[in-house]
Amino acid sequence: MIEKKRVAARRGSSHLACSDDAAGSLNILHNNRLSKTSAEGLGKKTGNAVEAAAVPNMVWYNYRRVPAVMMAKQLIDEGRLGKIFHYRAKFLQDWTISADLPQGGEGLWRLDVKVAGSGVTGDLLAHCIDTAMWLNGGIDEVSAMTETFIKQRKHSLTGNVEPVGIDDASAFLARFHNGSLATFEATRYARGHKALYTLEINGEHASIAWDLHDLHRLQYFDHRDPGSLRGWRSIHVTDSDHPYMKHWWVPGLQIGYEHTFIHQAADFLTALGEGRSAPPTFRDALQTDYVTDAVLESAATKKWIQVRSAHPGHARGGADAVAN
Repeated sequence: MIEKKRVAARRGSSHLACSDDAAGSLNILHNNRLSKTSAEGLGKKTGNAVEAAAVPNMVWYNYRRVPAVMMAKQLIDEGRLGKIFHYRAKFLQDWTISADLPQGGEGLWRLDVKVAGSGVTGDLLAHCIDTAMWLNGGIDEVSAMTETFIKQRKHSLTGNVEPVGIDDASAFLARFHNGSLATFEATRYARGHKALYTLEINGEHASIAWDLHDLHRLQYFDHRDPGSLRGWRSIHVTDSDHPYMKHWWVPGLQIGYEHTFIHQAADFLTALGEGRSAPPTFRDALQTDYVTDAVLESAATKKWIQVRSAHPGHARGGADAVAN
């Protein structure tokens, strides 16, 4: 029998559960960010206990398991894009615009800085950052700005009007270890957008683009095509030779967002049977935490900030160690 546990505790308390599970040799699947800040992550009890116990572990950054995004990874690794010049990502929502929306409590803990640690930087951008480093390697340095548009909200648990400590919007420039430049943006104040997550990568030979609203399609442009045929093509990622799709329906039939979690669970179990962890591991997730920490520090200091490395032997940003 396989013993496993999905840690679903709020940030700031899940590291205790993970440490206990590691001591008991449970296999651990953890919600995306390890904790409110990197100081609570691998640098302290969580990851240390997991690595010391040598238990298989994985963090739920599920966008890696979208078949179209996995196909993008394959194209990049095959060298089809050539040298990468640009990476851009945005994640837009609009659900916190009302000043009457309270903070805190079961459904609104993301607005409570004491629980969430940060706003869109540690929530939406963390997903964008994990995917970006998986596709394009480590991030060396960032320059950021954040904004809290509504300064006070009533707290659901206390009933008191309290200061809002999370960031409602966050945007940053980044330089990857491979020399490419990046822009990232996330906000909960983009009226009309419920969950618009897009990414685009521009290379020497080709470009790719992906949109969560059309998650089963990958847009691809290849400059090496004959001039008369050159243009963006939309690849419908549903054939059996596309990532993960041989396990589902006949070609042409689509799958959804929920299937990314099935893919991740399957990859975890496959890795478990082989005696290893499936990426992203706790250490990979700590690298994402280091980037979000650098973004918040840059926004506060108005300076470029170098990103710490969570991977031994890599001086900055985890370099290519995160592109596993």
